[in-house]
Amino acid sequence: MDFKFENVLVTGAAGFIGYHLSRRLLSDGCRVTGVDNLTPYYDVGLKQARLEQLDRFSGFSFHRVDLADENALASVFSGERFDVVVNLAAQAGVRYSLKNPQAYVSSNLTGFVNLLEACRHGRIGHLVFASSSSVYGSNTKMPFSVHDNVDHPVSLYAASKKANELMAHTYSHLFGLACTGLRFFTVYGPWGRPDMALFLFTRAILEGQPIQVFNHGKMKRDFTYIDDIVEGVVRIMGRLPEPDPAFRSDAPDPGTSTAPYRIYNIGNNQPVALERFIEILEAVLGREAKKEYLDMQPGDVPATYANIDDLIEAVGFRPKTALRIGIERFVKWYRSYYDTGGSE
Repeated sequence: MDFKFENVLVTGAAGFIGYHLSRRLLSDGCRVTGVDNLTPYYDVGLKQARLEQLDRFSGFSFHRVDLADENALASVFSGERFDVVVNLAAQAGVRYSLKNPQAYVSSNLTGFVNLLEACRHGRIGHLVFASSSSVYGSNTKMPFSVHDNVDHPVSLYAASKKANELMAHTYSHLFGLACTGLRFFTVYGPWGRPDMALFLFTRAILEGQPIQVFNHGKMKRDFTYIDDIVEGVVRIMGRLPEPDPAFRSDAPDPGTSTAPYRIYNIGNNQPVALERFIEILEAVLGREAKKEYLDMQPGDVPATYANIDDLIEAVGFRPKTALRIGIERFVKWYRSYYDTGGSE
């Protein structure tokens, strides 16, 4: 079942993906209510700069709210009827979860159940929420499929995202809340997160500093450009999940349900070795990186690779942006933003 939407709530609107999704929806004529707590996990100035871009649209309104604050979140829903809620707010980062686990409990668990309750009582037609490729954990069967078991996470961040999927399914089952979870694969592009490899590498190379190359460059990632992620999200927003009549309780399929609930991968479907990724970045920057080769870090996985057959079947879309083109766009934005203090 497909439907149109005019009034959308986007949590994490000041974040990387939240900003791009909000901008796309506003450009399409939607009204967007953005929610973000502007956590200082990384440069708050970058988040504020994203919000300044969104404030240029008359259809955008913003609430500085932490999802863990149940009453504050309820006030956002009060008097509003959202067609779709897209949850992109979360404490991100695999490595940071080793240092500050409580941040993940507050944001990704407490915050998410508060949002589920708000959607339930607000009679929201569709909750679309961000999961992560990290839920595949120690799985080595490639490519990763939503129909595979994901019960072996290797970081608290991954465990919190798997928990989100389980919590959403429970609300779908108990209350009929239509929920769709999206497992994103290594998102990159302009306005990206400063803790991600492309941002870290670009900054270090331009400053003449060494880059840390984990697993001695043998990592493989399914790098997915931000515009492709947003296109996938928008298409999924307009497709309500329905109970799967073929679901078997004696052989349960993790990707479907008897409830109005679905999970999809959104990835480029083309894993690239970290060494090749660095080579492309060096070519685009016109500079060679100084490399510090290190072992793989706890919580990391050697490779990610998305099976996107279900996404293609559901909404007829597959990511298509070539890595070289995506890196060129990021570098252009990075040079402009940090040389002039602002950029489109």
